[in-house]
Amino acid sequence: MTDTCEIIDQGTHLVVVNRNPARRNALTPGFYAGLRQALAQAADQPRVGAVVLTGAEGFFCAGGDLTMLIRAQQMTEDARRAEIGDLQSLVRSIMDCPRPVIAAVEGGAAGAGFSLAMACDLIIAADDARFTAAYVNAGLIPDGGLTGSLTAALPPALVAELCLGGQPVAATRLHALGAINAVTPPGQARPAAEMVAAQLAQGPAEAQAAIKALVVGARRALMDRQLDAEVPAMARALAAPEAAEGIAGFLEKRRPGFAALRRG
Repeated sequence: MTDTCEIIDQGTHLVVVNRNPARRNALTPGFYAGLRQALAQAADQPRVGAVVLTGAEGFFCAGGDLTMLIRAQQMTEDARRAEIGDLQSLVRSIMDCPRPVIAAVEGGAAGAGFSLAMACDLIIAADDARFTAAYVNAGLIPDGGLTGSLTAALPPALVAELCLGGQPVAATRLHALGAINAVTPPGQARPAAEMVAAQLAQGPAEAQAAIKALVVGARRALMDRQLDAEVPAMARALAAPEAAEGIAGFLEKRRPGFAALRRG
């Protein structure tokens, strides 16, 4: 456990809780470390049938912490690439874990939170949850493999709509399109995910690991390509005037003035 990541051992499965509710469970280095610890623990213990990933106090994850993004704007490009690479590495860790990883989404998943949910093997969401590829609203581009996972799961027109427009999409719509496994009443996503995790723990661990490797392998080339391509693209975007204006607009609770930047 770290300051923002709680690991709960339920015997048959692990529950990883992102505990940063003051920032709507924005990602932190402590959460990265805790999730990696849980994934390694699950891989080492055959009794663990799955890992459930969720957020505290009714919200899955708001994505990257904007204060950390502001700090990254002042870094060299190599340093920015290394920071972005931490998220890309975490996504690869989810894909490489031999146990199924189940996202239990309440409230919403935005930006890198959406990326993490889509990196999981199964997604169970409350029917009022909203998913937002919010990067463009801050003058940024998706990372965490979101361009790859969405392209693998959804029609191209919807991927373009989500990534270019940055508007929320309902869990019910994603469920209808097959990108989400199940929807539940509000407050029931985690119990439903834990029920699935406990059921998986009754199955053959080695066969399940082999099946996961095959399923992930079917889209791994696309994901690896996009994870690699997102790093330099995001590093450049963070240093651009659009990101400075987009992040400032978000923090100041105003609409960013991107149109003025277009006019030079």
